[in-house]
Formats: sequence, structure tokens, C-alpha cells
Amino acid sequence: MSDAQHDVIVIGGGPGGYAAALYGASAGLDVALVERHLMGGTCLNVGCIPAKELLETASVYRSVRDAADFGVLAPPPSVDWSVVLDRKQRVIDRLKSGLSSMLGQRNVTVYEGNGSLVPRPPDADASDPAAFNRQVLVTADGESAPTVIEAAAVIIATGSVPRSIKGFDVDGVMIVTSDHMFSLNRLPLSAAVIGGGAIGCEFASLLGDLGVDVTVVEALPNILAGCDPDIAKIVRRSFRKRGIKVHTGAEVQHHEPRSDGSGTVVVFEEDMAADVDLVVLAVGRQPMTQGLGLEEAGVQVDARGFVAADERCRTSAPQVWAVGDVIDTPQLAHTAFAEGMLAVSDILGEAPHPLDHLGTPWCIYCHPEVAFAGHTEASARAAGYDVVTSTHRHVGNGRAQILGEIEGAVKVIAQRLPDGTGGRILGVHMAGPWVTEQLGQAYLALNWEATAQDVARLIQPHPTMSELFGEAALSLTGRSLHA
Repeated sequence: MSDAQHDVIVIGGGPGGYAAALYGASAGLDVALVERHLMGGTCLNVGCIPAKELLETASVYRSVRDAADFGVLAPPPSVDWSVVLDRKQRVIDRLKSGLSSMLGQRNVTVYEGNGSLVPRPPDADASDPAAFNRQVLVTADGESAPTVIEAAAVIIATGSVPRSIKGFDVDGVMIVTSDHMFSLNRLPLSAAVIGGGAIGCEFASLLGDLGVDVTVVEALPNILAGCDPDIAKIVRRSFRKRGIKVHTGAEVQHHEPRSDGSGTVVVFEEDMAADVDLVVLAVGRQPMTQGLGLEEAGVQVDARGFVAADERCRTSAPQVWAVGDVIDTPQLAHTAFAEGMLAVSDILGEAPHPLDHLGTPWCIYCHPEVAFAGHTEASARAAGYDVVTSTHRHVGNGRAQILGEIEGAVKVIAQRLPDGTGGRILGVHMAGPWVTEQLGQAYLALNWEATAQDVARLIQPHPTMSELFGEAALSLTGRSLHA
């Protein structure tokens, strides 16, 4: 017997979970949402939102520091870290309040506690649709009795947690992950960021801009894996100019804490080390699948801990879907949003088109910003395409010159036509000011399979930095303006 009946139960209140709940409710479904900790998940509480809030603080700091270049005289800036953290929390709290309000307005029933799948009885009649109803056990902290809720469909959206590495025991003080970065009681004087991916580069950029002596250690040959190397080089060059040290192809060996406990020496490779106050682990995230009763419910988990799901987010168990970081797709909030909506559409029998993850937009908010979608030049060639590329740099852009932000470029990768010009756009990779806000038109062009000629015939507003994409596409037609 169950305590309550719903159409859909969503386990997890992060981007994938709450998107599924809101979208399902807007389609007329009776939706239950189970969240064990913080509504909004990692993204809202200890991920996307607080990271961008602190990066915006770094941007304001740079603006004040360099104000004299614009004829504005101001005293040298300093950082009141307590005010920074207070503002960050106010932004989070306002967004959480808005999310809770939306869930309430759409009559989503929210259960606080741990949700786990209840196995179906082994003698259940598979020919009876009711036999496929899924039960979820909700266990709250305290002495209250567990609640059993039931629905025709369950969506697993429990997200992920930061990975750690052997020999670096996370204490939240000297060795931290992204879960701790947004509540540090003070800025360190020096830090080692282990991992040069999106998260690592954002933290390195933030700390470096606020005066911290930063060392980045990345095991891969380049930082920002997945981004075209020509664009990643722009970020690395900017880091070097700002005093952020980057070591690639470097394996972290171990660390040796100082005798007074004030910091540690991180040893990487055979003869290199960084003596730092803080170690930030940014080595990726692992799916959160513990305690969900997956195995008993017939939900398959792969060797890396991800819930196995097909192109429509269906798991191996009848009437169970999985979305977001818990499955092996790009670990991005907007991917989770899209998967949550996809799962609901599939539950409704709408036969939704699967997502094309190659065309996923990536936005990295370090300084300079990075944004990309689609193939790199190398991956396009590896996929069998004959390609042609065009790169336009911010140094020749009027708006970038006005801003004083000329580090950056837009690179467009297109399929080569017989006459040597560019056909279908296969990838767009950018670095520079506000490129995360400029990716939209490139993303649409890529995913609508536009050609360079399609983009070139459209009018770009002037003076804007978005002109760079238009002119890069124009150059691929064999004609150009500013380059």
C-alpha cells in the first residue's frame, strides 16, 4: 500500500529534476519531487550560480583596478570577502525562493528526504499496466515514519558529487572541492588547482584576479579538453600574462603538509612542486547513485557508476528514466534541463527526438570567457570530414577595442566544398569577452545545419562582438571584409 499516488515521481531537485517536475506539471501531470538536501541541487547551491557570482566579483574588481585606462580615477580596489559571500548567498536565496514558488504554483508535491526505488514484487503480472507502477520510499531525517509514494513513471535525477584523488583527503579547509570553495572564510595567499577543465579554469581565473598566487596542474596535454586547442591557447596565454602558472601533461604525485598545518606542498611530476595555502580539487564529478535501490529495482549501472540509459533517457527497468549528471552525457545544467523535458515527453508518449550531444553548447566563465559547440578542427577531421576553418580575432573588433578586452578569437569549422569554400558549419569555438552570451546564434546555426553562405547573407549588428562570428562565416565563402 502507498501513502500517495502521482503520475510521475522525480527523485532529485537539481536542474534535471526540477525541470522535469515543472515541465511535467505544465503538461497537466500530477508530479511529486523528492529532494534530500537542497532544492536546486549543485548548480544553484554550490555550482553554476555561486561560481558565476564570484567570477562577477572578479570582473568588477578588474574594472575598478583598470578604471584609470578609461579616465576614471578611483582608489586601488580591495576585497571584502564577507560582503562577497553575503551577496552570493542573497542571489542563491532569491533564486531558490523563486524555484519553490514556481513548484508550488504548478502544484508539484515536494517530499523532503531520501528517495529510493521499491522493488516490484517478483510475481507481478507484466501484462497488467498497474503492475508497472513504481513505488518510491521517502525517508526523512528524524523520527518520522518513511512515506511510500507511487506513480506510473519515475525519473532519477540525483546528480553528481565532486571526485577526489588518492592521497588528497578532503577536509574542507586546506584541501577543498567545489562544494567548499563558495564558503571559504577567507581568500588564501596561494592555491594549487588540480584539474584544468572548465571548473578548474574558472576557479584559477577567479582566484588569480583577486590576487591569489595560483598554480594549475592538469594531467592532459592541454587545458579545457573538448575546446579547440587554438582557443584554449588564448586562455592559457592570458593566464600566463596574469601570473597564473599552468602545468599540463603533469600528474600529481602527493602532497606534504607544512609542519604548522597552514598549507601544503603539492608535488607533481618528478621534480616540480607548489607550496600553497589551499588545494582545490577540480578533477571532475561522479554520479550520485548510492542508496537509490537501483540494483534491486533492476536499474543497470555501468562500470563507471553511471545509470545506463538510452537515447530517450530510459533505463533498463520498466517505467524508470534517468537524467542529468547521473547518466553519461555532458555534465551541464542545461543538458539536464533538456533531458528532464525529454523524459517527460517520452512518458507522455510524444516520441521526442533524441538530443544531439555533439551540438551541446558549452560556456566557461573564466577570463577570458570560452564558449563552443560542435566539432573541433581535429575531431571534425577524425570524423571523416574535409574541413576548412576561419578565425577572426577580437583585436580587430571595434566593440572589443572600446571595452579594452582584445584577447580572444572566434573560430568556425566548416565542411569544405569542392571549390574550397565552406559549406555546413560543423563547429564554432570562441574565447573573449562575453562569448558565453554570443554563442546563441552560432549554436542555432550549427544545430540547424546552416552553411557558411547561410550565415554570411545575414546582417550582423554593428558595433558588436557578435560580428566576429558573422565575419568568420563570411570569410569561408571566399570573400571578406575586415580580414
